[in-house]
Amino acid sequence: MPTTHQPWPVADFHCDVLCKMMLNSGLDFNHPELDVTRKRLEAGGVKLQTFAIYIPVEAGNPGMDHVARQIQIFQEKIAGPEGGLKTLLWREEAEQIAMSDHREIWGMLSLEGVDGLEGNPFYADLCFALGVRLIGLTWNFANWAADGVMERRNAALTNKGRELVQRCNELGMLLDVSHLSERGFWEVMEQSARPPVASHSNAAAIFPHPRNLNDEQIKALIIRNGRIGVTFVPMFLQEKGSPPMDRLLNHLEHICALGGAEHMMFGSDFDGIQEHVIGLEHPGCYPALTELLLKYYPEELVKRWLFGSAISYLQANLPKKQN
Repeated sequence: MPTTHQPWPVADFHCDVLCKMMLNSGLDFNHPELDVTRKRLEAGGVKLQTFAIYIPVEAGNPGMDHVARQIQIFQEKIAGPEGGLKTLLWREEAEQIAMSDHREIWGMLSLEGVDGLEGNPFYADLCFALGVRLIGLTWNFANWAADGVMERRNAALTNKGRELVQRCNELGMLLDVSHLSERGFWEVMEQSARPPVASHSNAAAIFPHPRNLNDEQIKALIIRNGRIGVTFVPMFLQEKGSPPMDRLLNHLEHICALGGAEHMMFGSDFDGIQEHVIGLEHPGCYPALTELLLKYYPEELVKRWLFGSAISYLQANLPKKQN
């Protein structure tokens, strides 16, 4: 089993470690205050970790300097000599990761909310040049591009938001619909040239948190051949407290029932949560999740959810390297 042998490969589509490291410059990539560290990624068998760029309220008025600072932290402390991760940029590299048995670890940059782009859709070009490959237009509330899921008015995209989506289409930037208002979700589904992902969302039919996806949204992602990153956020699984790990199974089973067995992956949200699912406190716990899943699902499907689904999406949708 995975706890006694080499852990199975994992691709995790969301964590917030960059935000923590920006707010506390004294944190290195193996600091015990972090959920995600180099050692824990190794222990969990994580071959690909997506690192979100998120600007919290305590950082002040969001700007491109916050985005650039977190990219710098990634380059210096995570992808640099200290962390040793390789940076995923191109489709050819995703194919390399899929085929390789080597235990090297890759990182990919995402942007969680475009507040820091200061209302300029062409700052997406700068982000792309600096390595960002996935953009979510909002966090939970409204910004210059769209409404977040917590905005009561439930507006869709602004004119500048539509310009941004078009620019992402031209660049080859992937789009993330987690955190978007429902109307914004449907507009991105219509306007995106590539299948979007919900990097860290669960099923609202199982637990009705606003951040979870309803059945029509899940089915739309399935039809587009997008991906749904089942997440470990406790408040998306139950009203309060730390849920047991098996609380995830109902969400997996429900998405399977909607036809999404081939479209699920994981987006933990490590370092973005204060409480944790019991037994899933950091990436080193992925082998325990693997053991739980193997009690109920075939090995081939478990391997797909842990790694294959995410990497096949990137193989199909990341831009090709320009010669």
